[in-house]
Amino acid sequence: MTKNGETDLERHVNTPGRDELVKQVRAKIDELGITYIYYQFISVTGRIVGKGVPADHWERLAENGFQLVYGSTANLFVDRAGDYIGYGPESPELVGIPDPETFCQLPWDKRVARVFCTCFRNREEKENPGAHLSSDCRGNLRIIHDQFKDKYDGLHLRQGMEPEMMWLKRGDDGKPDGGFSEPYCYHIHQFESLRPVFMQVIEYARAMGLDMIQGDHEDAPGQLELNWQFDDCLRSCDRLSTYRQICAQVARENNLIACFMTKPFMGVSANGCHTNMSLWTGGQEKINPLGQDQDLLPGLEDNFSYLTGGENKFMPEGDDPQIPGQIGLYAIAGVMEHLDALTALGCSTVNSYRRLWDTGFWAPVYKDWGYQNRTTALRISAPGRFEYRAVDSMVNPYLLCAGLIKSFDDGIERKLDPGKPEQRNIYDAMEAGKEVQKLPMSLGEAVESFKQDPVIMDALPDEMSKVFIHYKEDEWATYMATVTEWDVDTYMDCLP
Repeated sequence: MTKNGETDLERHVNTPGRDELVKQVRAKIDELGITYIYYQFISVTGRIVGKGVPADHWERLAENGFQLVYGSTANLFVDRAGDYIGYGPESPELVGIPDPETFCQLPWDKRVARVFCTCFRNREEKENPGAHLSSDCRGNLRIIHDQFKDKYDGLHLRQGMEPEMMWLKRGDDGKPDGGFSEPYCYHIHQFESLRPVFMQVIEYARAMGLDMIQGDHEDAPGQLELNWQFDDCLRSCDRLSTYRQICAQVARENNLIACFMTKPFMGVSANGCHTNMSLWTGGQEKINPLGQDQDLLPGLEDNFSYLTGGENKFMPEGDDPQIPGQIGLYAIAGVMEHLDALTALGCSTVNSYRRLWDTGFWAPVYKDWGYQNRTTALRISAPGRFEYRAVDSMVNPYLLCAGLIKSFDDGIERKLDPGKPEQRNIYDAMEAGKEVQKLPMSLGEAVESFKQDPVIMDALPDEMSKVFIHYKEDEWATYMATVTEWDVDTYMDCLP
């Protein structure tokens, strides 16, 4: 988009203060001995893609960016008909502009750094040259969050995520060969058995700005949950992406599999990614060097910065400490209103729905909310925040956060009422006669709900929605057109 004769790309490059950040990155490159930089952005599935460039070229790329085919935002994936999803080989090339505040050294190879990028249409395109690329999910989240803040006088989303994943042994054939620990939830002995792995993860995470606050062993074999401090939603999403990269590296170093797949095994708990949220006004940035010299940080200060203070608009306003304030109630109601469509974003794979069908493990399949109620899709987890439970560790957090912000906006603007919180186990409540709707129970059903919800569709503007729908409809169709081991076991010797 061109405004006052200046494109989105030019305005981004010329953001006040960015020139100084570019110079600070050069100083870090020289100070730390960085020789190579990963310029990375996020695809529609949450995959980290991009290019690697020698650090000598930092200033040139900081201004001009790098080019990569549009289809990289869809993993250059080909659908079952042989067509590229979103963009074919004839499509133009995007321009990735690095966000210097995200520059950080990789602790496992200190010669290398990474920087997140924002994507734009090419400068030479005939239509909307230099405009924001709508299939850039990270860039979309920043825009949507800024619009929300402008509309509600600085009201903003802070969140913390709880990604569960499994550390699996790798067999001689390269395939999973059981968990790295036994399946006992919260068992310190099992947690201790994972210590060689999680201490390495924590070491790398702290070096990249993740303030690790707690962890535990979960129910499944080798299942670990590590949490870091909550923060502004964009930084929190970047930290989840960083955490996945760290786990993948630790897995390579230890010949293990870092499994974020939602449900690799039935009969044990799945890899959920409960997301705790609250809406705030005000606050200030606080740098947490995490045991390092603040003047010698292995990256720019933004990696080690957290929003603190301000006013939490989710805090109770009445006598009941379990009921959020009015804005919180509106926001929860907005999420309830759009849960079906949001499920396509939070449970974004075919395998995600194995988790929802395995209800014996507290699967959040019912559209209701309550205080500390783990049988509902939404839970007030503490005064001042609520937990969105219908999300797993395969989530693209940028898409989900954008969808949640749009839900909050709808709830606040329309002053929606979430109803009374459910105090009972939801199964007991239904047995007593309460009517409660289920979430979509397959990827195909969830995508159809997404297509019918203009509010959540707006969270994935223009080409982003088209790319997402094409990708997920093809995933569902491919699954439905696949003969599985279950099919063979069930029907091979069966006579009608």
